[in-house]
Amino acid sequence: MEQLFTLVLAVGFAIIHFTSKYMRFLEVVPRSRFLSAAGGIAVAYVFLHILPELNEHQERVGHVSLFKKEIYVFAMVSLAIFYGLEKMVTRDKSRNVSKGTFWVHMTSFTIYNALIGYLLAQGEFEGVKGLLFYFIAMAVHFIANDHGLYETHKESYNKRGRWVLSVAILAGWFIGVSTKIHESAVAFLFAFIAGGTILNVMKEELPEEKESDFRAFFAGLFIYSLLLTVKV
Repeated sequence: MEQLFTLVLAVGFAIIHFTSKYMRFLEVVPRSRFLSAAGGIAVAYVFLHILPELNEHQERVGHVSLFKKEIYVFAMVSLAIFYGLEKMVTRDKSRNVSKGTFWVHMTSFTIYNALIGYLLAQGEFEGVKGLLFYFIAMAVHFIANDHGLYETHKESYNKRGRWVLSVAILAGWFIGVSTKIHESAVAFLFAFIAGGTILNVMKEELPEEKESDFRAFFAGLFIYSLLLTVKV
């Protein structure tokens, strides 16, 4: 039953990517209240779920590790990789983004999405409550990411990018239900996702130049933090 539920969530993620071209209500400056609230949710998720989860994964692999910090190092390297790709795209954007840069950018997000789908299927998130909170956080994160990708790549993203990311989530889920890997490998996959998520949250959810609505941001942060921390 839980596996079927994770499939429903994976399909939900794919639908978000696929329908991103129709979310024109996001294209406002000052930044829409929805995106500002989404930013608050994403930041709360980073601090109250991803960082504690990284610590748990480090403890699991700590007894066989050499450096005692490799999960954190891997997450940091992942963040640096995604940051490097974003700098490359930003530099190319000033001269109109080339097809090569578009596909490099899309490849990184394809891997990112496939791993998210894979970890979803692997039962990385405990129970229906944990899965729902994960879905909420990643759904608003994907919406903000899709908006940023459209702003960078325009019609290239609408014509090809959103299809690729939709398929990547589902492909990752199908691989996840058909394979089983050691928990140490899962820990490193989670660390890779964590680094990318932290970078993307900082890049897309906290853009100073777009004059985010702080009240909406704080409301999203506060409400989602309560949901994550209050025992029900």
